[in-house]
Amino acid sequence: MDITDLAALVFAALTAGVVVFQLALAAGAPWGTYAMGGAFPGRYPPGMRVAAVIQALLLAVVALIVLSCAGLVWPDLTAGVPWIIWLIVALSALGVAMNVASRSAGERRLWVPVTIVLLVCSVVVALTA
Repeated sequence: MDITDLAALVFAALTAGVVVFQLALAAGAPWGTYAMGGAFPGRYPPGMRVAAVIQALLLAVVALIVLSCAGLVWPDLTAGVPWIIWLIVALSALGVAMNVASRSAGERRLWVPVTIVLLVCSVVVALTA
């Protein structure tokens, strides 16, 4: 296993954790303080639960793209769009910025480290794949 594989697998594993978190929010877990700047403490309202499911699906696609760019899963998916990993890098950087700027201290403590690791992993894949 090389550094690209490791970075892609770490990215996918952490993203899977975020997907589970989003699906738990959608199912009614009272963790709203740790998402969306803490705007919805406790259980999400119905509209936000739908948004959490959509976010979970989008995150799963992002993880698939990273794994594809690293050549681990369905490499033909991203073969024609080599720039797409840089879109993931940009989204990861945005994720760091948004979590650093969060009004929720709990969200910052939980997600800033996760999003930093996601950013580093996406940069590694982008530079080495």
